[in-house]
Formats: sequence, structure tokens, C-alpha cells
Amino acid sequence: MGAGVACAAALAALTAVPAQAQESGQRTPHWQVKDTGSTGVRFRGLAAVGRDTAWVSGTQGTVLRTTDGGASWRNASPPGAEELQFRDIEAFDARRAVVLAIGEGEASRVYRTDDGGATWTESFRNTDARAFYDCLTFFDRRHGLAMSDPVDGKFRILSTSDGGRSWTVLPSAGMPAALPGEAGFAAGGQCLVSAGSRDVWLATGGAARARVLHSADRGLTWTASDTPIPAGDPARGVFALAFRDRTHGLAVGGDYRPDQTSPQPAARTADGGRDWRPAAQPPPAYRSGVAWLPYSRTAALAVGPTGTDLTTDGGRTWRTVDTGSYDTVDCTPDLGCWAAGEQGRVARLES
Repeated sequence: MGAGVACAAALAALTAVPAQAQESGQRTPHWQVKDTGSTGVRFRGLAAVGRDTAWVSGTQGTVLRTTDGGASWRNASPPGAEELQFRDIEAFDARRAVVLAIGEGEASRVYRTDDGGATWTESFRNTDARAFYDCLTFFDRRHGLAMSDPVDGKFRILSTSDGGRSWTVLPSAGMPAALPGEAGFAAGGQCLVSAGSRDVWLATGGAARARVLHSADRGLTWTASDTPIPAGDPARGVFALAFRDRTHGLAVGGDYRPDQTSPQPAARTADGGRDWRPAAQPPPAYRSGVAWLPYSRTAALAVGPTGTDLTTDGGRTWRTVDTGSYDTVDCTPDLGCWAAGEQGRVARLES
């Protein structure tokens, strides 16, 4: 059986209800943990290039890359970055990637590699003590954005048009005012996501209302919409977004504290983020990552420290399919789905 056929079969089994899967003799797909050799690192950054190639980034300035499906991992960490936390990474292929370090002031940095991590160039270092960068996203191989928590009452947007080699702070005139206490969550590299060539969404929390901001012009002007995901506390809000096109999106989050409940940690939109509806049957706990399954209009995965949940109806209902701890998830057009998290955990979906 060819790899594409096998992946398609695995996807079909995953989206079938258990009884249907048993009747058809299909094996239930599951996360297969890959040995990264980095048990002391928490990987919150993940860039899936394909079933064979993926990049992860995390604490201790760590960046790893695999080109053989996770059988082996190359240490691609930028030298001298051991004190940094790489919370987001975006990769164009096996050689070219851009990674974001988060933190106050100069701890927020962006690096780019063109040779698989053998060498890196620091392309941005934040010099504003008030800024704290959380996430980045790319529309294509040249155009991308990064976002910072509010500065002077508005979220700050950084823009690149040369693949992350140089960055410019965009004007804030088109950005609505932030709510008191509002910020982004650098939890899994999905607080800023894009779909198509111009649309981008930004997830927030920490304020009285958890919101999603949308721009249709690559970050120049934005509109804000409330979500039903609970906020009202610095630990609550929308942590991750996923859009399969410019209209259909998912939001997940909750309260990241393990001793607190998250009664409504998921929502969905069918109009580009103007209106958000709560899940009728949400995940049972806080979730920090979400991804649509390739070639499906209705199936997606959400991950968090207490498990993985699957929806097969576009986010209306979710069911838990795994209890392992993951912070972020990403899927690719060749039907490769990867997840990453604490204690060096990286896994690929297998049938």
C-alpha cells in the first residue's frame, strides 16, 4: 500500500465512529511518540512540513529537525540561544525556517535559517521594553507577521516581505484598542494564524472577554469579535486558532491552570471570525493547540496537557481520542499530522 493510500485510510479510520471502524476492520490511528532525546525540553513550537519532515522548538533555545519521519532528530539550535524560549517556528521546507523567541524586551527575537539549521541569522531583536512577542505566521514564503502584547494600548504587529530576513513594525492606526488586561498566549504558536494570501487572525485572553481579531489586508486594519470562551482572568482566554479557509475557523483555550476547570474551551466560526458559536459538546479541559485534518471540511484535532480531542462535525462536538500531554499540533497536505509538548514529546499520527 502506498504512503498516500495508507494515510488516507488512517484519516478515514480516525474520522469514523468506533463501531464503524471496528466493522470495517480499520485500525484506530494513534499518536506514535518519537524519541527526540530531549526529555528536559518543552516543545511549544511546531512546524510540520510533511509526513517525513518537521521542526520543533522550545525551551533552552532548542530547535530540532527530522527528515525521516521522526526516526532521528538533528539538533538545529541557534548557537548562544540557550537562555531563550522558542515558542513558535514556521518552516517552508527542510532547509528554510523562521523561529520566534518570546519574552520581555530583548528576549523577543526572530532567527532565520536557510541551511537546515546549520547556521542562523538573527533578523529581529525587540528593543522596546514594553513589547512581548507571542506568535508569528506566514502567508507564503515571503510575507509574514509577528504579534506582540499591547503597547500603548494596542497589539503591535511586525511585518516581513522577504521571508523573515527583515522586519518592520506596522502602523497601529488600524488596530482597535486592547481591553484592560488583554494579551496573547504564547502557548503553542497558534495565537496568530493565517489562511490564504491576506487573511490573518489574532487570539486574545486575560481581559473581561476573550476575543479574536481579524485582518483581511495582512495586518494593516483589524476588527475584533467576542468569543464564548471564558476569560476574566489572566490565565483564561483563546489560546489557539485554526482556519481551513478564510471563513471556517476553530478556537480553543480555557484556563491553563491545572487546578481550574475550563467549562467552554472551544468555539467555531463560519463567517471569518465575525461570529463565534460555542461547541455543543466541548473538549473536557483546557486546550492549547488545534489543527484541521487535511482534505476534510469537518474534522480537526485539539490538544492540551490532558489529551487530544477529535471533531468530525466542524467543531460542534468533540470526543477525546488520546490522553497524552501535547501543547501544539500541525497537519500537512500529504496527510502528516504532528504534535509536540512537554518532556521532549513529539509524535506523529499513525494508523
